[in-house]
Order: sequence, then C-alpha cells, then structure tokens
Amino acid sequence: MTGLRSYTYATLRVVPRVERGEFVNIGVVLYCQDLDFLCARAEVRPDRILALDPAADIDLITMSAQSVVEACQEPVGSNRENSGLVTRFGMLTALRSTVVQPSPSIPG
Repeated sequence: MTGLRSYTYATLRVVPRVERGEFVNIGVVLYCQDLDFLCARAEVRPDRILALDPAADIDLITMSAQSVVEACQEPVGSNRENSGLVTRFGMLTALRSTVVQPSPSIPG
C-alpha cells in the first residue's frame, strides 16, 4: 500500500450568526506533509447562507473564502527545508470567531 498517504483537513464553514451556532459548509483545506501539498477549495452558495441570515454580507464572505484559497496557492519552500506549509495550514485552520471559520482539523 505505498500509494496511501496520511493527510489532515478542515472544513470551511460560514457562521453568519455566531450566537445561534448554525453554519453552512462552503469548502475544505487539505494538507499532506508527505507530498508537500496544501490546497483549499470553496464555493459560496448565497441561497443557503441567506436562509440562515438574510442580512449576511455575501461579498465579504466570498472575499474571505477566496483569501483562504489564495493563501494556499502562494509558493513556499519544501517542508523538509522549512515548516512553511504546516505553519500555513495551522494558521488557516486556527479556531476563530469570524463569519468564515474552519472546523477542527481531522486526520485521515
């Protein structure tokens, strides 16, 4: 089974009203140290978000989600040379109280 690799991921979610605890999943951040791989994908679905909060700022949410995706695309050195990707994954998946939040990291 040489093709199997361990990885860690976190789901990106929109929490338009933190006090209610409701959220909509909009993407994922995936990290694999063995392959020096860090990637994120996000798709903002305004209809689902506005169902939870009709006053949600869809443009701001889209911009926040896109910034996570773009942060994963910036080049860094190899993990064997430095801790660039693992550090970046840690920063992107750090728990925070904002509208776009990562879930806890999950290994696979």
